[in-house]
Amino acid sequence: MRTVRATAAAVSAVIGAGAAAVAAGRLASDAALKAPPGRPLPTEPRLTVHGTAAGQISLTRDLAALRPGRYGLAGDGSHAVVGPVLAGASPSADTVVRRLERVTHGTLEPGDRAWLVPNLYVGDPGSALGLEYTDLALLGELGPLPAWFVPGARGTWVIAVHGLAATREHAMNIMEFLHGHRFPVLALAYRGDQGAPRPPDGLHHFGETEWRDLDTAIHHAVDSGARQVVLLGWSTGATMALRAAARSALRERIAGLVLDSPVLSWEATLRALAAARRTPGPLLPLAVRAAQGRTGLYGERDPDAVRLDRIAVPTHIFHGPGDQVAPWELSRRLADAHPNTVTLHPVTDAPHAAMWNADPDAYEEALRRFLTPLM
Repeated sequence: MRTVRATAAAVSAVIGAGAAAVAAGRLASDAALKAPPGRPLPTEPRLTVHGTAAGQISLTRDLAALRPGRYGLAGDGSHAVVGPVLAGASPSADTVVRRLERVTHGTLEPGDRAWLVPNLYVGDPGSALGLEYTDLALLGELGPLPAWFVPGARGTWVIAVHGLAATREHAMNIMEFLHGHRFPVLALAYRGDQGAPRPPDGLHHFGETEWRDLDTAIHHAVDSGARQVVLLGWSTGATMALRAAARSALRERIAGLVLDSPVLSWEATLRALAAARRTPGPLLPLAVRAAQGRTGLYGERDPDAVRLDRIAVPTHIFHGPGDQVAPWELSRRLADAHPNTVTLHPVTDAPHAAMWNADPDAYEEALRRFLTPLM
């Protein structure tokens, strides 16, 4: 009898441990599958505001606070725009002083916590940039998809699509540049975004289902007179662009792809985000398996998975080794394998989906050179 009880207790312990591990893997996978739009990813550290002065803001000294370029600074109920680090302005060894360009809304007080974010602008193209635009509702397979349309004279439209934890406000970083070169711009909100339909399972699918909302935007552009389109995507928005280029019934109208920090391995990105939430290493494979079970995503070795290395249109990638979310080595490998169609613009000291922020002038010049033959 004692042996039976001991065996039963051991089996119960194993089952209990297994159930706990499965639950932990499921929770860890939420870092990517339930990343809320408009909130920083877990790879981004929170910085403390130490003080502000005329045109200056003092932040906790951190590698993130030392990044070159321009960023949004988002706190609870506030948004500001900060510029480069001001050399020699730090009052202590524990702080960094950056240029404070403007406070968009809210206030910044000592002790406030905030993150650096890619989007410099909030609101809409009219209120934020002074651009003429139209609010659209594109009819996707799950329901109406909000979109902004900024008109332009060219027959080539640029369709901009954001990625993980971002919103269509991200597209406003380059909207003035595109408008200045007379490109019509369509900035899309897709399933899971505010104002857009909720995915049936409530989860993000790394572009595997979301690309169909981008396809809706492509059909709208062509139906509205676009001769061809360029798809510009950040993060999983870049993955959506690759999916559309491979699968869309209108893929012959896609003249080019611009990919910023593309997620070329959803498994690697999920592991990175789960690890940033301090998930123990042994649980990371469980997080991947949990994501597969919850979403039906392919494993990377599945022979039926869509190949991302078959790119038939001109493609320009902005990416760099500072990306902790999407491994830039995969972008480099993609460019090396397709020298006739893919070009890679390396960007140093920039986090995920913020290649423009590190050096806006260089980014826009590279983008101009890529787009010129497609005009």
